[in-house]
Amino acid sequence: MECSFGLTGKDYVLLCSDMSAGRSIIRMKSDENKIKTLGPHLAMAYGGEPGDTNNFAEYVERNMRLYHIRNHYPLLPEPASAWIRRTLAESIRSRHPYSVNLLLAGYDTTNSKPHLYWIDYLGTKAIVPYAAHGMGVYVSLSTMDKWWFNDMNKREGIEVLKKCVDEVKKRITINFNFNCILIDKDGIHQINIELDDPISEFESSNNKIIETPNPPLDVGVTA
Repeated sequence: MECSFGLTGKDYVLLCSDMSAGRSIIRMKSDENKIKTLGPHLAMAYGGEPGDTNNFAEYVERNMRLYHIRNHYPLLPEPASAWIRRTLAESIRSRHPYSVNLLLAGYDTTNSKPHLYWIDYLGTKAIVPYAAHGMGVYVSLSTMDKWWFNDMNKREGIEVLKKCVDEVKKRITINFNFNCILIDKDGIHQINIELDDPISEFESSNNKIIETPNPPLDVGVTA
């Protein structure tokens, strides 16, 4: 019972995931955070087997932070996606594979471009302008096909995302609650899509920026 969306715009990327946790037809939680912050401008929305998702998300987060500590700067979205894809490709060939599907979203501060990657449990990676995982695929991709276009501003991108959420609530029998973030040059922002104007809400408030793992720059690692 997963549902996640992602789309890119002119200078940002949006990521949205459901907050339900359950087994079969039983819902156990409605406030599970399925979006993991990996860096100042990098995050992923994940879904799959509950044990695998938590273990894999923490494994990725700690390796990203280790890279940051060793090199004094965070890993950019493109190499991060390559490392995650390789990790999943190696695990599927081992005795203990990860059953995890994810959307990796980030903002490259070196060339000021947003990035969105669709990655599945087989280690397949695709660079996409918009994507979905889980049950929302059946109703959201057609919505994004119709309404998405290049160089959307933030307000237009959030409107497309709200259309996808509305389609899920209207056409899928499971009731989802959604957690959404926006990544731009300033960092990662929490977005409340239930509001009439989410952009004005987070632009007028400084406490909406999500804290990210940011190790001190004076940490040294000897060979």
